[in-house]
Amino acid sequence: MRSQRQLRVGEEVRHALAQLLMRGDVPWPPELKSPTVTVTEVKISPDLQNATAYVMPLGGKNVTEIVRAMNDGVGFFRYAVGKAVSLRYVPTLKFVADESFDTAERIEKILLDPEVARDLKPAEQTGEKIESDQD
Repeated sequence: MRSQRQLRVGEEVRHALAQLLMRGDVPWPPELKSPTVTVTEVKISPDLQNATAYVMPLGGKNVTEIVRAMNDGVGFFRYAVGKAVSLRYVPTLKFVADESFDTAERIEKILLDPEVARDLKPAEQTGEKIESDQD
C-alpha cells in the first residue's frame, strides 16, 4: 500500500513529465521523429528515491524503441523533473511500457466470449427461476 505522500509525489512527477512531453522539448533520436507519448502513472518508492514511470506512445507503435530512448535520455528527464518539482532529492527515473491497456483488452475479449457472456447475464434474462429467502 502506497502512502499519501508517495501518491502525491508520483502525481507531481507524472505531471512534470507530461508537460515536458507535451511541450516537445525532448531530444528524441532522429529515427523516432518526436512521438506523442502518454505518461499513465508514476510509482515512487517509499523513500522517494526511485520512480518508475509507465509510458505508452500514441497508437502503441514503436513501444520498445521509445522506452529505450527515454531510458537512454533519463538524465534529461531527471533534470527537467528536478526543475519542475520541489523535492529535496530528485528521484532516479526508470521508464517502462504500460501493459494495462493490453491487459484490459485481453479481459474484454474474455468477457465478450459467448461462453462467459452467457454466465454473466442476469437470471431474469436467461429464464431461470430466482429463489427467494422470504418464506
